[in-house]
This record gives sequence, C-alpha cells and structure tokens, in this order.
Amino acid sequence: LRHLVETGAHTTWPAGIPERVRHAIEHELALISELAYEPYFLTVHDVVAFARQRGILCQGRGSAANSTVCYCLGITAVDPSRASLLFERFISRERNEPPDIDVDFEHDRREEVIQYIYRKYGRHRAAIAATVICYRPRSALRDAGRALGLDADQLQRLTGSMQWWDGQHIERARLEAAGFDPDNPVIHRLLTLVRTMIGFPRHLSQHVGGFVISRGPLSELVPTENAAMAGRSIIQWDKDDLETLGLLKVDCLALGMLSAIRRSFDLLNLHYNRPLSLDTLPREDPQVYDMLCRADTVGVCQVEYRAQMVMLPRLRARAFYDLVIEISIVRPVPIQGGMVHPYLRRRAGEDAVEYPSDEVRGVLERTLGVPIFQEQVMQLAVVAAGFSPGEADQLRRAMAAWKKRGGLGPFRERLLEGMAERGYAPEFAHRVFEQICGFGEYGFPESHAASFALLVYVSAWIKCHYPEVFVCALLNSQPMGFYAPAQLVRDARAHGVEVRGVD
Repeated sequence: LRHLVETGAHTTWPAGIPERVRHAIEHELALISELAYEPYFLTVHDVVAFARQRGILCQGRGSAANSTVCYCLGITAVDPSRASLLFERFISRERNEPPDIDVDFEHDRREEVIQYIYRKYGRHRAAIAATVICYRPRSALRDAGRALGLDADQLQRLTGSMQWWDGQHIERARLEAAGFDPDNPVIHRLLTLVRTMIGFPRHLSQHVGGFVISRGPLSELVPTENAAMAGRSIIQWDKDDLETLGLLKVDCLALGMLSAIRRSFDLLNLHYNRPLSLDTLPREDPQVYDMLCRADTVGVCQVEYRAQMVMLPRLRARAFYDLVIEISIVRPVPIQGGMVHPYLRRRAGEDAVEYPSDEVRGVLERTLGVPIFQEQVMQLAVVAAGFSPGEADQLRRAMAAWKKRGGLGPFRERLLEGMAERGYAPEFAHRVFEQICGFGEYGFPESHAASFALLVYVSAWIKCHYPEVFVCALLNSQPMGFYAPAQLVRDARAHGVEVRGVD
C-alpha cells in the first residue's frame, strides 16, 4: 500500500509532495496499518484501476475524500493540498467500524465494473447489500389510505402535500391545505395508522451499489440470494447489519454526469484535438465563474436546479472553494439553522465577522464564521471543548441517531462543560450543540461537497467554452439531469449552437 501511495503521490504533485500532505499521509498509513485496513484499500484501488484501464470515468466521494491516501491511489479527485481535510471523519480508532468508500462510475458502464468484481472475486465471495425500505409519511399515507378505501385522486392530494424532508410528522395544516378535515373519522383513523407505521419496515430492496467482498464464502457469514437481474447476488441484510458484523463494503455507484463528461472529453479530443481529463482541465477560469454568476447553468452538474440558480447570483463564486460552499449551502441544515443569510451578509461585507477565540477562527474562517460543514462542527468540539477527533465523530454519530435512540446526555454535558472550562460563553456553547444536532441528521461533509464541486466546475467549463460539445454529450447520455432534451436544445441554440434536423 505504501508503495502504491508513494508512486501515485509523486505523479500527482510534480514539484514533490507538500509537507502538510506528507505528514497526513504518514498519519493515515500508520492508522490504516494499525487497524488492518490495507486489504480494503487495495481492493478499492484494484476496482478503480480496472475502470481507468477500460476508460471508464470514476471518482470517489463522501467522507473518503478526506483521505490523502485515497487521493494518492487515484480513488478520489479532491487535492488535499487545496482543501482542509479531517481524516477522522473517515477513519479513527474510536469509530470501531470499517471505512466506507463511495466511488461514482459512469452510469451506463457501471455494470462492467460490477461484473469485473464478480469475475475476480467470485459470486461466492462478492454480493450487493440489501436495503430495508421503511415507511415514511408519504408511503405510509399511500398504503394506509388505500387500505381504508380512499380513491386515487384523494391519495394523490394527500401524498402530494408531503415532502421527504418533512421528517416523521404530519401537520394538520398540511392536511387542511390539501382539502381534508383532520377530525373526520376516516382521516383520524388514517393518521393513527400512519403514526404507527412510520419507521416500520415496508420491503427489502437492493442497495444502489454497496458491494461486500469477503475472504471466505459469504454464505458462511450472511444469508444470500440471487438477484432479479441475471448475474448478481444479494446479501439479505442492510448496511447497518453489515457494519455491526464488521464486514467491509465498497460502494460502486452510478452517476450520469460522469458519462456526459467522459463523452465531452472524447468529443473534444476527436474534433478539437484537446485531450483533457478531470485533472488536466484548466483551473480557476474567470469566464466560467462569470457564467455561473449569471446562473447560466442549464445542464451543469448540481447547480441546474431553481434553488441553486437563485443562489448563484447572490453568492457570486469566484474560486473553487466558493463552489464547495455553493452546493452545500442550499441544504436543509444551513437553511433551517439560519446560516444562509448571515453568510451572504458577511460575504457582501454588510456584517462584521467575529470569533470568540483564535482556535475557533482557525475552524470557521474559511466560511466567514458560519459553520456549514460537518467537519467544522466536529472541529469545534475538538478545539473548543477538548474532544479528541475520534470522540468528535462519535458525537456526530450519536447526534445522527438521537431522535431514534436518545442518549445525548453525556455528550451534551461534556460539550457544555468543556467550553465553559475554556472560557466560552454559555450562549455560544448552546448554539454549537444545537448546530451539531442538526448536522448529525442532515449535515453535508466538506469532502463530499468538494468532490461534487469538481464536477460542477468541469461541466461548467465545458458548457462555457464548448456549448456544442456539452449539449451533444448530454443528449447522448439521456436520460439524466433536470431538463428534457428539448430544453437542452433550446438552451444550446440560445448560446449560438447550430442544431440541425435529424439526418
């Protein structure tokens, strides 16, 4: 593993490995060796190397993008010399669980990767995890309403009034707005049933790409079955069960934008003799940021949605890190936590930025004193309350599960006492605790945001400089994205692209 890291690292940084990154690599390699995770990293590297040999575009994301080792192995594309990474968000002694690396592959070529895994490791040693689908408000309303005799139109109005982010409760106002009387006997019975059903398992499904690869036969460890799709095997347990057992999982996911970007690179090389890749694309192009500030983003990865188009002219990204913040700030936690407007006011110079200590400044300065990412909230627990990085991750995990299992008392008291001992005001300590509660459930890791920000920039660069290549690649990668082909063509024409009839 060390050999692969060192040889990969030397080709990544032509001038040599930056000192800060070198220290991070040594720390990570020592911890990986201590926890005996080398086989896992080598397995993921093997899968990614196969994809690259076949010309399949891929990129790791999620908490693994905090790892300099993953970057040196070519698993992730987030340059650790340009980011503020927190390796303990990925692996720590205190986590007591195996790492979890998510890798996105081209949507229409992921099956090649899946079949490679089966060929190399055998279906007796490799299988896809299951997912237990549990009732949420919409599905519970739909099934219980159907059982109580509500017709299709009523069910549509009922479920249409609920969204996935509404949590586990159904408010009376939502029902009344949809034209239902909550005190009606049938509706009252329906709500009673729904409250009972929420959180209860509904059916077993196939995980989107979570592969388990074992040293010996899987059937000696877990129940397996043939999938409905030929040539696939499924483990009948979900990812939480597998984590409890300590089995290692590799997430082989599919992303349509990677297919469009790879096709764009092929077209650029074929028609303009410009061989480009995710690593060699020109960086920090002012024209690209000008286009993003105009919200001219039809078809661009992640920022083509209406909420993002509204935010782009307000945030006015001028550097890569601004894109990392852009795709993270239009999320439930920053919006519900009232972090969006303070950040925008500070960015515009309307509000002063103040920090209670130099340690807190070191954590929050890059986001103007507003905690936007999970890693920042974990770092606050470390620098302001004396937590170890591993304990901070335990706190984050406890926060993610507190609504189901409770048990926040010891963490809360230690956090507040630790901040009081270090001279922080009680108001600041309570605010940090509330933010951690929100981040545990819906928080966005900075490493995950940085992985997607790279795809935002790459797709925006292609659209900005080669709109004809961009729309051609998008059309050839359908179905994908937010816009229909006719809308993509109309946008391309507006950018001066000649679109001819089908020949």
